[in-house]
Amino acid sequence: MRDRSPRGSERRERGESREREPRERGDQRERGDQRERYVYGVNPVLEALRVHSEEMERLYITEGQLGSRAAAEILSRARDAGIRVERVVRERLATLADGGVHQGVVAELRGFHYAELSDLLDAAQESGRPALIVVLDGIQDPHNLGAIIRSAHAMGAHGVVMGKDRAVPVTGVVAKASAGAVEHCPIARVVNISRALEELKEAGVWVAAADPEGKEPLWKARLDGPLALVVGAEGAGVREGVLNHCDFRLRIPMAGQVGSLNASVSAGVLLYEVARQRGVGVSGGARPRDQSP
Repeated sequence: MRDRSPRGSERRERGESREREPRERGDQRERGDQRERYVYGVNPVLEALRVHSEEMERLYITEGQLGSRAAAEILSRARDAGIRVERVVRERLATLADGGVHQGVVAELRGFHYAELSDLLDAAQESGRPALIVVLDGIQDPHNLGAIIRSAHAMGAHGVVMGKDRAVPVTGVVAKASAGAVEHCPIARVVNISRALEELKEAGVWVAAADPEGKEPLWKARLDGPLALVVGAEGAGVREGVLNHCDFRLRIPMAGQVGSLNASVSAGVLLYEVARQRGVGVSGGARPRDQSP
């Protein structure tokens, strides 16, 4: 049987430069959620203003709770973008933020626009770096989703793929937990995770699943080529049906008595190892890897 592990010298001949055939835009993907969404907290609101000010309908602030420096930048950007600003009482903000920590500011935006899987592959090709895509199987906790998106963006991933069903969508809680990274990191929502993995493999991307039962320790795998990292929900992990579409499984060795990590922590550990192998610096650029033995 052919060794499909990326550690060996035999690598896939399917490269990132491969011209992809046009994909049908049927029920596999969904472009966006047409409902309004509320983003709250200083950093998420600032990122939304910096990146998607044209999608912001209204800004709500509470006097005396928003810091002067943050207020100056937020109000300046809102004024330049022609966004209506309303000063409201704290109780109104608490309602809009659904009880979340709003820090004195809430923004109302149009529905979140999801990317398509092909958009993520295009972003990787345009970057000139090997593809790095995070695929989430059944993440239902918005804080976990936000933290994973934040780590994915910080570690140079070209985007996140999530299921439409049995998964939390991008909400204000997700945006707050991501510290605004949802405005920068493309997120694709698909009907069928397994089918999406097959599309990634057809594009020359290796697929690795986080699996506590995996035989290969994380740091022994070769992770510097085109890669999709699959992370499952806490408890259930990656479903067996999805695991069957993965090329190999990665185990995070642990010394403690607890057998698994929080989903967002697992994703962070995996992404950091990928970044380390690729020589990604703190500025987001890449350094030549040390080729010495």
